[in-house]
Amino acid sequence: MRDFHHGHHGFRARGFTFPPGFPFGGPGEGGFGPGGPFGPGGGRGSRRGGRGSRPNVRTAVLALLLERPMHGYEMIQELDSRTNGIWRPSPGSVYPTLQLLEDEGLIEAEPSGGRKSYHLTDAGRAEAETAAENPPWASIGDDTMSQVQDFRDAAVGIMGALKQVGFNGTPEQRQRALEILNETKRKLYAILADGE
Repeated sequence: MRDFHHGHHGFRARGFTFPPGFPFGGPGEGGFGPGGPFGPGGGRGSRRGGRGSRPNVRTAVLALLLERPMHGYEMIQELDSRTNGIWRPSPGSVYPTLQLLEDEGLIEAEPSGGRKSYHLTDAGRAEAETAAENPPWASIGDDTMSQVQDFRDAAVGIMGALKQVGFNGTPEQRQRALEILNETKRKLYAILADGE
């Protein structure tokens, strides 16, 4: 997010960007966060999910490979694209899954342009066909997409207001803004605590 520095002329702001999957992801881990419909990253969790569950990377990989051979980074890009940036599993979840599937004899790797391209084996095709009937990205519906956009819009609006206070506010106004931000952070965490 925007990096503000307090100095003689107020706050200095550097450009800010949202991490992949914002607001439900963190840097380098583009899935939903702990409070969202999916947990962060990826793994072999539930295909659909209540609190704390994760999209199933194994299922996603098999479903993608049923369509065509791909290399690991291409799979990450595909999942990011198919969920409009909501779920971008990390290399740390995709590549170990590929290795496991290869060890199980469900996929094979072959060199392709300096990278390994993976394709299904005959043994892996049946599981891939089952995976493709309900791929993890299909669980992310229009309501979730809309909610994520609402979060993004709200965050952009907050950052705009914070910029104005940072550049134009008095020291007292900036201090009050910081107090509001800290209180808001506490209230957001309290929402999660209420759901325990």
